[in-house]
Amino acid sequence: QVHLVESGGGLVQAGDSLRLSCAASGRTSSVYAMGWFRQTPGKEREFVAVISRNGGRTYYADSVKGRFTISRDNAKNTVYLQMNSLKPEDTAVYYCAAGTNVLVVLPQYKDQYDYWGQGTQVTVSS
Repeated sequence: QVHLVESGGGLVQAGDSLRLSCAASGRTSSVYAMGWFRQTPGKEREFVAVISRNGGRTYYADSVKGRFTISRDNAKNTVYLQMNSLKPEDTAVYYCAAGTNVLVVLPQYKDQYDYWGQGTQVTVSS
């Protein structure tokens, strides 16, 4: 019903910046909060950031706060993750997520989201 496609990943050096994009299609009117998660091999998927439907409220994991910025353009049905001052520990597959519930109580948990993209690889070399 809702399809999410991430883009913008790549290989960068520590201290560099990247901007990830997530384009939503399908029943986008049902989407409220949108978030970003990341996952490394052998690890659980980890919360990164979330943004409310109108973009007025955001929340970040402590590990990225002050370095990453989430934003969205509803006219384009797209959410972005601007990543600055990248560190090797930021290396992961980054996933876009969309929630269809108007109320997201625990945005850091995966079960709060209904749709997921296939992910885009971000690799930060030291």
